[in-house]
Amino acid sequence: MEKKEKEMSFLDHLEVLRWHLVRSSAAIILFSILAFIFPDFVFKSVLLAPTNSNFITYQFLSDFSEFIGTGEMQFKHLSKLENLSVLKLTDQFISHIKFSLYTGFVLASPYIIWEIFRFVKPALHANENRIANILIFFASILFFLGLLFGYYFVSPLSINFLASYSISDQLQLIIEFTNIISIVTTISFANGLLFELPILAYFLSRIGLITPEIMRKYRKHAIVLILILSAIITPPDIFSQILVSIPVLLLYELSIKISKRVLKKQNKQ
Repeated sequence: MEKKEKEMSFLDHLEVLRWHLVRSSAAIILFSILAFIFPDFVFKSVLLAPTNSNFITYQFLSDFSEFIGTGEMQFKHLSKLENLSVLKLTDQFISHIKFSLYTGFVLASPYIIWEIFRFVKPALHANENRIANILIFFASILFFLGLLFGYYFVSPLSINFLASYSISDQLQLIIEFTNIISIVTTISFANGLLFELPILAYFLSRIGLITPEIMRKYRKHAIVLILILSAIITPPDIFSQILVSIPVLLLYELSIKISKRVLKKQNKQ
């Protein structure tokens, strides 16, 4: 009898999880439908916007470069991206659906995080419940900050660098529009995840996998790695590399402080 009750309790648990997944999926579908209805805005005004030399990031870099006296930055290679190609008859339709779903997932992500919290909430103590609320709030904020940073800084700098890169004058550049969109979405989403570094540091510190001492010990290695990645994805100038590196370095330092605070609280208990 006791075994049967435990089995029913487990099935009830799965039923609750199912409804959380259903609601999360419904939110993704709803936002995806909205993105699908307005393709001109999603594709032309958002996903393909970094291919335009009038994009706000290029304007900012040009104005700032001129302000500090290094001369106005030129983005002439972006003219290669004015006419994008479609290689297959089905590419536009498939991409319309694919990137509408991506947009829907991004817009629904705060709600999805909230649904995850609602699922684990009954198993948390009062103090843990309060901490979880704070973590959800900051996880959502950090994800969108990373997403915006990737979209407004890393993506356009990467696109400009790749458009200017050439190994031979004999090669003609034919760019598929899905390739540009994939670069923008992949980089933006990757930066969104990268900005979750402080949240990851919190959990890894809680379970004892990392300590502030370890992170300080490998700080120099982390700085070198960040600078190398920045040099790869940005044009060959110091300003752009520093611009990309600063937020990631700040997040690393913030993660050290978070790890230190977590261990301090655990030692008091």
